[in-house]
This record gives sequence, structure tokens and C-alpha cells, in this order.
Amino acid sequence: MSDLILAAPLAGWVSAVSETPDPVFAQKMLGDGVAIDPVVGELRAPCDGDVIGLHACSHALTLRAANGAEVLLHVGLETVRCGGEGFEPKVAVGDAVRAGDLLVSFDLELLARRAASLVSPVVVTNGERFAIVSAVTGREVGFGEPILTLRPVAAAETAAEGDGETLRRRVRVALTHGLHARPAALVAHEAGKFAAELAVEIGDRRANARSPVSIMALAVRSGDEIELVARGADAAEALIALAAAIGEARDAAASVTAAAAPQPPQPAAPASSPLTALGGVPAAPGLAIGAAVRFVEAEVLVQETAGAPAEELAALGAALEAVKTALILRLGGESAQGREIVEAHLAFLQDPELSRAATGAIDAGASAGAAWSNAIGGYVELLRAAGDARMMERAADLNDLKRQVLLALSGEASAPLALPDNAVILADDLLPSQLMELDGARVAGLAISRGGPTSHVAILAAAMNIPAVVALGPRVLSIEDGALVILDGDEGRLQVAPKSAEIAAAQTRLFERRQSRARAQAAAQSPCRMADGTRIEVFANLASAAEAATAVAAGAEGCGLLRTEFLFMDRPDAPSEDEQFSAYQAIADALAGRPLIIRTLDAGADKPVAYLPLPPQANPALGVRGVRVGLAWPELLRAQLRAILRVRPAGQVLVMLPMVASLAEVRAVRAVAAELAVDLGVAVPPLGVMVETPAAAITADLLAAEADFISIGSNDLAQYALAMDRTSPQLAAQVDAMHPAVLRLIGEAASGAARRGRTVAVCGSLASEPAAAP
Repeated sequence: MSDLILAAPLAGWVSAVSETPDPVFAQKMLGDGVAIDPVVGELRAPCDGDVIGLHACSHALTLRAANGAEVLLHVGLETVRCGGEGFEPKVAVGDAVRAGDLLVSFDLELLARRAASLVSPVVVTNGERFAIVSAVTGREVGFGEPILTLRPVAAAETAAEGDGETLRRRVRVALTHGLHARPAALVAHEAGKFAAELAVEIGDRRANARSPVSIMALAVRSGDEIELVARGADAAEALIALAAAIGEARDAAASVTAAAAPQPPQPAAPASSPLTALGGVPAAPGLAIGAAVRFVEAEVLVQETAGAPAEELAALGAALEAVKTALILRLGGESAQGREIVEAHLAFLQDPELSRAATGAIDAGASAGAAWSNAIGGYVELLRAAGDARMMERAADLNDLKRQVLLALSGEASAPLALPDNAVILADDLLPSQLMELDGARVAGLAISRGGPTSHVAILAAAMNIPAVVALGPRVLSIEDGALVILDGDEGRLQVAPKSAEIAAAQTRLFERRQSRARAQAAAQSPCRMADGTRIEVFANLASAAEAATAVAAGAEGCGLLRTEFLFMDRPDAPSEDEQFSAYQAIADALAGRPLIIRTLDAGADKPVAYLPLPPQANPALGVRGVRVGLAWPELLRAQLRAILRVRPAGQVLVMLPMVASLAEVRAVRAVAAELAVDLGVAVPPLGVMVETPAAAITADLLAAEADFISIGSNDLAQYALAMDRTSPQLAAQVDAMHPAVLRLIGEAASGAARRGRTVAVCGSLASEPAAAP
């Protein structure tokens, strides 16, 4: 077999892989080769071959040449933590490529900020079969220039597999990003120290533990359970070493057992005790006593046999249109939370990349169902590989959308679940659309095996006043239908077949909760006072006319913050002035003369708007957001202010500016409002500011000199004061608005506004905390 010449897959400075600033690559644990510091964001094929590996985050790709050489192309170091952001794969596993073909495009600027290094290793992972006879290093190379020459070597005699029993050990992977390139190399390196035959298994998939590429191809994620398999003289020692390399063993070391070895006699086990309680994670507050109802929906069948591409495209188009129509019809009857979820599904449904992937698969001969399922599946894997809780939630939404379209394609209807009164739903997982399809009047609670407390189902459950507990584990589905259960959404607990005393205690608690709610509802229209008689006005944060009507019925004295983002997000362009006016007027009418404080668009940070060309921001929470967006796009601000100024009756509406940090911002917006008020022949409404930055809190006296009122945004003020991202799964629970630093800032803001005689409001989570009322 002749030599194989590998061309440069990247343009940039090439050096020996031993100089890579990463010990895994530098010590050649993955194989020998070179490393290139790229100057162009493109990864191209170094030779003809087949793509045999593509990491879910798209930062690493493995190519197998015609002669069997396997080449790993790894863009940057520690780029797995980007979760796929900044990478755009141009090929898929199984594709045949030619030398020079574009494999992946990537954002150099983004990687320069986030990756440990841009240096990109190019290594031969099956070096036992190929020797590097020449390598280009120490200079700049362009795409296609020869960098490595590989020569096949004679196959060495395979070491005889050691005799002995097969041992297995189950391990839970504790590595943050699962078994990606670096940990796969470490496992393979560790495996190479032993003579035993070693393998890694997950489900029905198996990989040679000495092959890092094979291990990577298993796509093992953090938290997955895998089995290590060993056979040979040093099998037991090998399993212990591999388990230590991978993560925490699920069982004790004694769990290493002979797969087929006879077991010593064991004493008779007592009859298994019945399941009496399960602990999970609280997702929606409340208490429920009811009958268990298992929710197990059959998988929607996918027609694999394809007709003519034109027929399949037409079928998919009709199904997408049917789902779109159903979602639009659902919008009118949903709560604000439900509408947000439905609007997100509509946005996903119209995603051009998703459509392009499905259409391409149909053109290649796939059926409409298979094409849609695979297109969704690819994005689901990318989102799950990101390792971010919010991305996991979006993956669940995509699976929900997949189900809805497949049902439309099959012509099937999701069979309604017959529910008794006070049904406690038991499910492995529950999709938002499935919860929406249930009879909410009969659902007393949700007990879910998987899921998280910030999932869309949890948000919906809270909006529907349905207690919910998630992450209860698979045993929840072993509970028989009809079994009496007590679900505690406050404590995250599910009791099964409770005793009489437990039932009586739960009934007492439930009665007290209902009585308390009834008393609160009866007193809702009375003026709110603290125990010492201090008068407090209670306003509601709103996002629709329907919410306004509900808030008024619950005793709200006005709207303290109208989230106008609901008009601007999940759409291709900005709402018109007339569309905004219509929405604002409907909410003002629903409030029946009560004050309506409209916050101007608060985009940016965790609320991106697709049609605003915001520049890349290393820290969006500190970037162009809040009032800065309106000042950066003045026509957007002018259209919103004109719509607000048109609302009648005059005097009901107040305007509030988000994320203010300086008096100059207030003056700039007031000048625009004054100009527009003259054009429309109306008075300028009161203009207030949100105190969300420490700067605004400390200078509240200066702001209040020209602002008519202030409102303390406790959520953002807490995150900026404590330097903790409130959207971070690791930190969100620690963002405490009752922290002394935050309370002192609030005190400073309140006293500064009081010196100017201005009204002070508090919004955010702190406003709903009774302990914070003083």
C-alpha cells in the first residue's frame, strides 16, 4: 500500500503536536500529528475519505481515508464548552468527501474569546497501523499544502486475549461534557496499560476501550451510565483504573462481578417492600390528594417507505400548515405562559434551517415523516450536547413539535386520556402540548420521572395552579393506576398508599390552603395594608389583555409593568405602530381606568430579538439591552412611544424605561416623547425609570430630579450587585434579593427618590415575597 499525503485542513501556522498547550494532545494520547493555529474559520478535508465521527458540538471530526487511516481534526482546545455555538457543520457522519471539501465553518472571533486556545490538532488516531514518515512544522501553510505523509506498517501480531472470566462494572460518567475527545483519549491511554481485552458499552452500542474515536462515537454524556467490560488476567485492576478515569462508580468496588460466574448462596430475601414514597424536585407549588393515572403515550409511527419527492414534500407542507393553524388557534385561549410556549413552537416550526434539512432529506429519497424526524433529531442532539439546562428545555420543545407534525402526517389524533376527578398524572416525561390537551379541571397534580423545575411543563403547571414534582425517577411508573397518592409540590414528595393519619393530615393542610385562598380572594378588592396599617398598592406585571382581566379580578390596583417584549419577540420583524397601539389599548380597556405603566422594549441579554443586528457581545447582560436598544434604534423607540401616546383615556398610561444607568438616557427619551406629543397634540405622560443597576440605585436622587417615579427591578439589581447571572443553572438559586447588599441599594434608591418626593415601586421576585414587605 502506497504512502498517503495529508493536505492542510486549516490555513495558519503549523507546529508539532507535542507543542500543543494541552497534555492530552501534547503527550500524543490521541495519536501523533501536527497542530495548526488557524487564521481562517474553515475546516477542509485533508484527503479523500469518509466522515466516521462528528461530535455533537461540531468542534471535532474524524475522517477515514481509503487506506484505513483515521484522522482526527479537532478545532481549538476546550471548544466542547462552546456547546456547538460558533460551529456550522457542512457534512454528516457517513458522507464521502474529497480532499479540499469544506467540512465545518467556525467563528474565529467567538472561539478566540471562549476556547482555551485556537491551536487545532490534526492527529492520526490509529497510529499502530500508520507511521508518519514526514511532517511539515514551524511555518505558515495554506489550504491544501502537504503537511503529513503516512506510510502503512506491517500489522503486529495481536496479543492473545487473556483467559479468565468476563468482568463488568457499571459507572456513572461524572465528566462535565461526557466522553468527548480529551477524556476519550485519557480512557484509551489508561486502557493501554493493561493486557486484558477492554470495552465500553452503553445500551446496545459497544466500543473498544483502546480506541478514542470509537469511544467518542458512543456520544456518552455527563450523567450517562455505561458498562465497562474486561476479560483477561488483569481485568479487575483494569476496571478499577478505567472507572477512576471516567467518573464516579455507581456501585461500590464490589460491584465488579463475574458476568457468568456462579454466585455463592444468598440468604432468602424478604418480600420486596411496597413503594411508599418518592422524593423529587419541586416544580410547581401546591398539594394534591388523588388517584394515580399513568400517562404512557405510544410512539407515533413513522412511514419509512417514501413516495415521489414531490408527494412527500406536499405531505410535509400540509402537515406543517395543519400544525401551524392549530397552534395559532390555541394562542387565543392560553395564559401568557402558554402563549409564550405556543409562540416558541411557531417560531421553531418556521425555522428555515429545519425546513432545509427536512427538504434535503426528502430530495435524497426519505419519506416526509422520516425526514422531519431526522431533521428535528439532529437539532435535539446538538441542544442536548450543549449541557445547558435552557438548551435541554428547547430540545424538549423540538421533540414536542416533532410529535405534533408526525401526528398530522399520520392522520392520527392523540387519543384523549380519560381522567377521574383529582387525577395525579404519572409520566416518564410530559410535553407542553400533552399537558395542554389534558382536562385541567380533572388534573390534581403532576408526578414526572424526568424533567426539570424550569421546564415549560413546570411553568405551565404553575400557571394552571397544578402542583408538580419532577425528577422522581423511573419508579414512579411502577405505581398502579388508581392508587391513592399525596403529591406535595412544595416539598417535592410523592406518597403512595398513605396511611389514614397521613391522609387526614394532608386533607387538613389542603383545607387550610383552600380556606386561605378563599379569604385572600374575598379580600382581594379591599385596599392592601400591612399589619401596622401602612398602605401598599399592589399592581400586577402583565403581558396581555387576558392577564389584565385576571389581575383585576384578583384585586390588582393597576399594571406596574407591561412587558412589551411579547409584541417584539419570536417574529421576523418589528410590530407596527398600529399593532402596538391596538394591544396597549386593549390592555388599558381591560384595566378599566386603573394605571397602566408600560415599559419600553427591554430586549437584549436573555431576550434576543432576531431582527435587531446586535453585535456579538461577550457578556450580553452588560451589553446593548434595555433603554440602550431604543436609543440605538431610534425609529423603533419612536414607533413604540407614538403607540403609547395614542392610548386613551389620557392620563391612564405611564411610561417606564428599563436598565437606566444615567440621567442622559432619561433626558434623551423624554426629548423624543415631548416631540411626538406635540405632533399628536397630547400631553407627555409621566416618565419613570427602573432601578436595576447599582449605578441607578446610588444616583436615584439625581434620576428622580427628572424622572417622575422609580421602580426597583429586584431581579436584575440583585444579579448586578452580586455579580451572579440569574439565568445560570449553577447560580440562579443564589441570586438573593434579600442579600444585605441588595437591600442597602434598595434603601439608598428609596431614600434618594423620597428626597425628591417621587413614588417608589418594587417589582421582580422580591415584590411577591411577604417577608420583604417591610
